[in-house]
Amino acid sequence: MTFKKIIHSIRKTFDVAQKKLGYKRRHYIITVLTSVGLIAIGWVAGHLNWDLIINGEPAPAPVIVQQVTNDEFDMPVDSFSIETIYVRANQFPSEILSDRGVSMGTIDRLSKEFNWVFDLRRMKAGNQLNFYYSPDSMHQLQYMIYEKSVSEFVVYNFKDSLQVSLKKKEIKTQVCYTEVVIKTTLWDALADEGLPFSMITEIEKVFQWMIDLYSLNRGDRFEVIYQNLSINNESIGIGDIYAGKCLYGKKWFEAYQFEQNGITSYFNEKGESLRRAFLKAPLSSVHITSKFTNSRMHPILRIRRPHYGVDYAAPSGTPVVSIGDGKVIEKGHNGGGGNTLKIKLNNTFTTGYMHLSGYAKGISVGAAVRQGDVVAYVGSTGLSTGPHLDFRIWQNGKPVDPLKVESPPVEPVDSKLRHAFDSIVKVYRGEFDRYKKEGSASVKKP
Repeated sequence: MTFKKIIHSIRKTFDVAQKKLGYKRRHYIITVLTSVGLIAIGWVAGHLNWDLIINGEPAPAPVIVQQVTNDEFDMPVDSFSIETIYVRANQFPSEILSDRGVSMGTIDRLSKEFNWVFDLRRMKAGNQLNFYYSPDSMHQLQYMIYEKSVSEFVVYNFKDSLQVSLKKKEIKTQVCYTEVVIKTTLWDALADEGLPFSMITEIEKVFQWMIDLYSLNRGDRFEVIYQNLSINNESIGIGDIYAGKCLYGKKWFEAYQFEQNGITSYFNEKGESLRRAFLKAPLSSVHITSKFTNSRMHPILRIRRPHYGVDYAAPSGTPVVSIGDGKVIEKGHNGGGGNTLKIKLNNTFTTGYMHLSGYAKGISVGAAVRQGDVVAYVGSTGLSTGPHLDFRIWQNGKPVDPLKVESPPVEPVDSKLRHAFDSIVKVYRGEFDRYKKEGSASVKKP
């Protein structure tokens, strides 16, 4: 019986009762029949197939959706029995694979046919290996995944035909803000904020022509808007710095990333390039042990005399770079200065590098060098108490303090692009102010 027929039957019963019992009992009849009708409707509603009544078709059977859980390599973990190990020092790939049932013939094919994808011999100790076995009693190896780096992994498919492929994890980017205040060193300041040391490299790229990161003082600070890189919600490093501010001594420096003529560089708020004719320092050093002075107690001779350079303490063999474009005018042993190198940058400035352990390939008198080229290596030759670099600058033949030399900038922002650049500066300045007010570590990139 359909729903319509049930309603019709109830109405008919009501009409018959009304005619026989009369008007006086009408209220009673309505109450009784309404109750009965509601009970009947409730019973029917609970037992009928409504899709059949309304649509004329039976309701489809419910579909059960099984949730698939994938691991960081996008492999369905419920479909395999998984083993994870870490490559040990001096462990051979052939030993790892043969212990898991891979034949020597297959291992030989992997090393010869798929060497162009990844050379098994280049597996590094400490890197992760995942093995995916069939979940049945056969327990056969179907896949092996080698974590080449934090973002790359190699997939070995033993299931069907032998295949090897190099894949990358999805790297997500987020524009963030951070502020670090120097108490002891920049390393310590970054550690206090939970930031990776790779931030130093990015900060150096921005401010290297203006600030010596190894002569920072307590109270100096950096504010940067940067690109944070993450995989599976875990930070893996730092991308570009989009904007930065630095309080160095009592002076603020600003930096904004901008592209012109296909080249991305950094400029201050006035549109002047932060890139200078000279780098601020000739190496990445731990700290400065001695500064430019007219009177210093010599650590070996034990007499007071001028020290017209800056001593950078660094391990022997640390690369030393030229702070600018120039030409080698002197190379060789020079008494107390030990192995020495002099490079003339232009008609005004000449640089000197002393106590070297050796020289870079191709460095000879007359050789041209470019800014940032490795020219020599830190040593302890001559009168020296330990490995360090004694770096000097002469201006018009007179020694000057390398930490105070003002180097001229290169090309400014083109006048045709100035409006676009000013807009970027305005946006990032607003983000710096917003963070100070709201304390949000995430910002919007223009």
